[in-house]
Amino acid sequence: MNKINLAIGFVTGRKNFKNLVKTYVNSWNEHNLITNERINLHLMVAYDLKYRNTKVSDYKRIDPEIFNWLDSVNYIGYNTITNEIKYLTDNGVVNRKEARMVFGDGYGKKRNIVTYFAIKNKMDRLLFLDDDEYPVAVIKTPNNGINWLGQSVVSTHLKYINDADITHGYHCGYISPIPYLEFDKNLTEDDFRIFIETISNDIISWESIKNKMQNGGITYAEEAILYEKDMVEEVKEINKCKFISGSNLCLNLRNKEKLAPFYNPPDARGEDTFLSTSLSRAKVLKVPCYTFHDGFLNYSHLLHGVLPRALKPVKADSRRIVARFVKASIGWVRYKPLLLYITKRQDYESEIKNMKEQLEKVIPKLCRYFNTNEFMQIRTDLDYYDRNVKKHYQNFEQTKEVWNRIVSFVREDKC
Repeated sequence: MNKINLAIGFVTGRKNFKNLVKTYVNSWNEHNLITNERINLHLMVAYDLKYRNTKVSDYKRIDPEIFNWLDSVNYIGYNTITNEIKYLTDNGVVNRKEARMVFGDGYGKKRNIVTYFAIKNKMDRLLFLDDDEYPVAVIKTPNNGINWLGQSVVSTHLKYINDADITHGYHCGYISPIPYLEFDKNLTEDDFRIFIETISNDIISWESIKNKMQNGGITYAEEAILYEKDMVEEVKEINKCKFISGSNLCLNLRNKEKLAPFYNPPDARGEDTFLSTSLSRAKVLKVPCYTFHDGFLNYSHLLHGVLPRALKPVKADSRRIVARFVKASIGWVRYKPLLLYITKRQDYESEIKNMKEQLEKVIPKLCRYFNTNEFMQIRTDLDYYDRNVKKHYQNFEQTKEVWNRIVSFVREDKC
């Protein structure tokens, strides 16, 4: 009976990571994964000390009992990445510039280094989880109360990944950075719809955003997905993309040739979206398990077993919430030109022209409504990323070529 070596990857920069790991390991123990002789669990943590001015001990100081329940724990920091780049360059696989295209700072590159070490350490599967999501689902009851249900995230992915290249689950909680808004003459619903449709990708519809806003910015788990057996669907390609999420995401490392690297344009996000554009040959399944996304980090007490009786709506009544929405909007618009260039090359110029015209109309309204000029950066950044879209596309294609070279070397490497 062959054992499955499962790597569980985190990219983190937050001090509460120790509590997060303890919660997940206790969840795995509760679902009999720790004692399952067919599964080896390996924790892989790529940490960023600069993100929140953390120390190495913030990640490594974990209860000894937790360590003993895992088959291995691997920490990936600056020195580890630097040494591995030297190893690859010394062996003539890549040069230093090429290595930095794949490994380095940023979510996408740190996900790549986790994937790389999972392959190098002969893992069979790699499950990515985020450091602000927890293994529980929240359900809205008919009387507007809520119920909580623990989720066996690992078991669900392992059940279906044998027949797929990628599996990804669902998210509930505060998955959207868009707050609840009271529309008025300064910003109408139609104004806001135009803004969201202009800067977002094809999978984000206005109706889904509107529904989340009406729920106070909260996404509730669907009972049909939670309770019906084998609620699995294959992800179809839409406009050259098989959309996935960057976490609650499992990769079948036995099918390495089907996997592409994570990528995002400089200082942008969208690493899961650009991976989605490289999955034409891959079989991707949506599987029935939820994680609760604590997008505003208001519910870290869930890690200690404290279940709230109600979730607070996200209203645009604080500087922190508005700032997060601005930051997310900037992140979206920074990767939108490259996404259009990949998926709608023939219509790229007209699409960008329309984006600029729409944003010229609605951004001043957003600035007045939120009483901030920070939204003006959206228009400036769109110009910059439009001017550099061909360069970013070339970098993306080169990143895939470099990644394939590295994976081929690691697969054959005997050291």
